[in-house]
Amino acid sequence: MIKLNIELEGIEAVFMDLDGTLYLGGNLIDGVNDFLDRLDKRSIKKFYLSNNSSRSKKDYLEKLTNFGIDAKISEILLSTDDLLEWLTGNNYSNVYTIGTNSMCEMLEEKGINTYSENPQIVVLGYDTEINYEKLSKASILLHKGIPLVASHPDTVCPSPEGGLPDVGAYLSLLEATTGVKPMHICGKPNPGMLNHKIKELGLEANQVAMIGDRLYTDMEMANRVGCLSVLVLSGEATKEDVEIAPQKIDVMVDSVASLITTNN
Repeated sequence: MIKLNIELEGIEAVFMDLDGTLYLGGNLIDGVNDFLDRLDKRSIKKFYLSNNSSRSKKDYLEKLTNFGIDAKISEILLSTDDLLEWLTGNNYSNVYTIGTNSMCEMLEEKGINTYSENPQIVVLGYDTEINYEKLSKASILLHKGIPLVASHPDTVCPSPEGGLPDVGAYLSLLEATTGVKPMHICGKPNPGMLNHKIKELGLEANQVAMIGDRLYTDMEMANRVGCLSVLVLSGEATKEDVEIAPQKIDVMVDSVASLITTNN
């Protein structure tokens, strides 16, 4: 049963998905800045979380700033961060990347050779600059037995005009072409994206809320972490989806504008 803790009582920090939750494409969702102001008034810490690996943290900071959102680089957590942690933790430094220039810059800054002549692994991100050459090169490498890792599992990227192909769709294409499945998928719903920050903040899971529009990433991660799951219906998920979803939803609202509505 969905609870009605729209006041986020007992919550010390919120992790918010971006596209579909705070904005849709280039359009800010109504009431977002007022909601963020209400969080500030209650001294609730804010973090901005996205599986979209097509942009760097600097890109996201610029976009949020243009929306009038006063964010800091340290408050932005991306699937690319999780990917970097996984690559470095498994000693992968030479890779072939299907990814945007912004994503590659983030990897290069951490010492990853993104277009190695002898890659140890193929890295798949949300590449909005994708072309047939990249797909062909990756397919040839996969046929040769080079493994595959993906930045996140999202099948579609929400937009005002409807869903757009995301990493999950690219994974289906590569599997249909080569028969290869990824050895690992980073990003949400991996609980590590939240757990390390929760620990850093000195908080418990029940003092944290995850706000997002997707059941199989945002809400699934909230369930795995054990924090408050807040589903907004401003992006991908619908009420009909919730009725058959295996994820536990603690709070469901039309948008973040419906959260924290009293003056206290």
